[in-house]
Amino acid sequence: MANKDFFNKGDKAPDFELLGNDENTYKLSDYKGKSGVVLFFYPKDNTSGCTTESCEFKEIYDEIRSLGFEVFGISRDGLESHKNFSEKYEFPYIILSDEDKKVHEAYDVWREKNMYGKKTMGVQRSTFIVDKEGKIQKEFRNVRAKGHALKVYNYIKDEM
Repeated sequence: MANKDFFNKGDKAPDFELLGNDENTYKLSDYKGKSGVVLFFYPKDNTSGCTTESCEFKEIYDEIRSLGFEVFGISRDGLESHKNFSEKYEFPYIILSDEDKKVHEAYDVWREKNMYGKKTMGVQRSTFIVDKEGKIQKEFRNVRAKGHALKVYNYIKDEM
């Protein structure tokens, strides 16, 4: 049940307005009719799994862009953390800050987790592919960081 998809293919993606690590405001609806969007939610800047996933999206960023998609990372970290993380690894994409977790909740990635037998709330590493009409085409839930960016690229290349 915890890994069940929240959205159906073709559902309207929840719009949002968040600040990016460049201090600009980004709205999902600004991309409607222009490009598709990959949204990858991750738990925390500068942790091993999140760094692996973020760096893999960096490595395949140009290929994803060549298919007509923009990439955004989203976590609950603040702007300073995002700036440091992005500068340290030279990410070509924007990282969005969702400190109040409203966007996490809208995408149902703020979930109960079981850590060492203790139930706690946290971010379920998840990615959403949104087409240029603003509709969700694919959601990846509870993903493993290593190799995930390539799976996203292959889905866009082969299925979109």
